[in-house]
Amino acid sequence: MKIRFASINQQKIREVREILEPSGIEILPFPIRIEELRTEDLQQLVSDKLLAAFKLIGKPVFVEHTGLFIHSLNGFPGGLTQIFWDRLQPERFSALISRLDDPTAEAKTLIGYCDGRKRHFFEGVVAGRISPKPAGHGGFEWDDVFIPDGQSRTFAELGEQKNGLSMRRHALDAFVSFLREP
Repeated sequence: MKIRFASINQQKIREVREILEPSGIEILPFPIRIEELRTEDLQQLVSDKLLAAFKLIGKPVFVEHTGLFIHSLNGFPGGLTQIFWDRLQPERFSALISRLDDPTAEAKTLIGYCDGRKRHFFEGVVAGRISPKPAGHGGFEWDDVFIPDGQSRTFAELGEQKNGLSMRRHALDAFVSFLREP
């Protein structure tokens, strides 16, 4: 099965491929730039992004967005994680969050899929905490500051193991189950 994925982020495309290809699903990347809503609301952001992608491509397509929801910040930055991350970078991000009373967070991925008739959404969530200092190399975005529950290392330190337990994995597994329904 082949499926279109609207994204310009090469790391994201690579991760999605690594997770989906063992399931027999081939990713056809469509590198289109979609202006994202500036909102904390992940559902609204992905829904808007999905409609824009479908209008540009005109065929069934999926989009994805991932954010960090920090408990001490009432779920902020959520859908704005990229903006927040780009401004602070790893050291300042860790330093800021580690000063909070509660450094726990949820990493959430929301996939939106439009089959041409309906929109479908699939969520993956991993609970964890923000490390006091960045750790690991070669991770994706904030992988070097997020420690999933049950682990003592950041996603970046976990390397290839990350794809087996990430929020993206959970969302993609739900998406694959949907695609395989009769």
